[in-house]
Amino acid sequence: MATTLITGRPWRVILAFAVPLPIGNVVQQLYQFVDTIVVGRQLGVNSLAAVGSTGSLIFLVIGFAWGLSSGFAIPTAQAFGAGDARGVRRSVATGTLLTACTSLILTVAGPLMAHPFLMLLQTPPELLGEATVFTQVTFIGGSTIMFFNYLAAIIRAIGDSTTPLVFLSISCALNVGLVILMVGPLAFGVAGAALATVIAQAVSVLLCLLYVWRRLPVLHVRREDWKVGRDAIVEHLRLGLPMGFQASIIAIGALTVQVALNTLGAEAVAAYTAASRVDSLANAFLASLGLAASMYAAQNLGARRPDRIRRGTKQAIWMAVITSAILGAIMIAFGASVVRLFVGDGADEVVELAHLMLIINGVSYSLLGVLFVLRGVLQGIGRVLVPTVTGVIELFMRVGAAVVLGSLMGFGGVALSNPLAWLGAVALLIPAYVRAHRDFAKMTVDPVETTLTTPMAIIGPTDGSMVVDAVFTAPVPIVPPRLTRMRMPRRSR
Repeated sequence: MATTLITGRPWRVILAFAVPLPIGNVVQQLYQFVDTIVVGRQLGVNSLAAVGSTGSLIFLVIGFAWGLSSGFAIPTAQAFGAGDARGVRRSVATGTLLTACTSLILTVAGPLMAHPFLMLLQTPPELLGEATVFTQVTFIGGSTIMFFNYLAAIIRAIGDSTTPLVFLSISCALNVGLVILMVGPLAFGVAGAALATVIAQAVSVLLCLLYVWRRLPVLHVRREDWKVGRDAIVEHLRLGLPMGFQASIIAIGALTVQVALNTLGAEAVAAYTAASRVDSLANAFLASLGLAASMYAAQNLGARRPDRIRRGTKQAIWMAVITSAILGAIMIAFGASVVRLFVGDGADEVVELAHLMLIINGVSYSLLGVLFVLRGVLQGIGRVLVPTVTGVIELFMRVGAAVVLGSLMGFGGVALSNPLAWLGAVALLIPAYVRAHRDFAKMTVDPVETTLTTPMAIIGPTDGSMVVDAVFTAPVPIVPPRLTRMRMPRRSR
């Protein structure tokens, strides 16, 4: 049957939705591990550093596109929670058109700005050539990455977090094979590593489209739905742009860190690259809780259940704190051994620096976990201003740490930029959520769950089960007068 986040114990449905997400991220990180190992061992430390030096620039552009497309799925989740089938279709149509326009801009402008921006970042001359090639190939195929993110986002918006995992796993397995082939026997160099990712993502896009076409008629857009109005575009951009800008603002901070690293030499860049690969595994678990909290809040907002949003947020924070403690201990104890897989023997200084960064991050993961949950909830209920401002806070904290502490403490000072940025963001998110929490507490919720239902046909399992055919009936609760004080999503007519 279809998975809905508007019934059942909050922590259970959040956890059930979240579990496939870190698995997908782990699978994705595993192929990035293979990519890093192949590049580092086949092409050398300089090639590894060249790929690593592009990370911040690629995240600046791709991260904006990813945040944008993720924001486009929030109205879809709200409409689904409200049982508004037409609203779901219109949201999908609007998001698809906006994603296509953004992809076109990315594909054209990205490759042109790659070399000038890498020079602006003071990329070491010995790394510049390979870094430029890797960045250009990634941007040329950036539309495949963006469309997979959007398709996965709208599938998750209706409660299915398992199917995107399946397609991502297939894509990652293909990516591993292509990286080994293109960097090894075909000798395409770093361009082969980037091209492998683009091809694998294109396959995942095709798989998502086929699945939606055959299994999810609730997401099938009709001819009249393509007549997208100004209000729909404005609403999707209101939610998507702040999430995209937030990612870009964070990326600008990461670019500053990259500049500081470039001045410390290739070994510092390689250490930060390897440590970031390991650290991203922990981030994947915590980010998944944040995404689950966002979809949970969006669906329950559509279903007029502020009481569930309050309970679910508290429980998600506890899950994030516990998970952070476990992940931090693992990173501190075993991080150096994993880093050594990337660089092999004879790179002890790189391993030592990378382990230092993992220790600094590991003791601070609880901040990151709380950050992801609170930011996700606020975005899910449509309060996107504060989450966007937190990106600015992270920018200033990262710049300050990279410039000031980096000059005083070297690599250790640069590594401190992450926990300081998390601390600044959490300090702003907590009071913002407390205000929303109090607003929800003042609202009266009718205990009667529903007297009106809107059937939405969904053919095939959306929760990983083996059910062949299922029909989801989304409850639309009776909304008491005081509940309307909270801005709720409008249903299409």
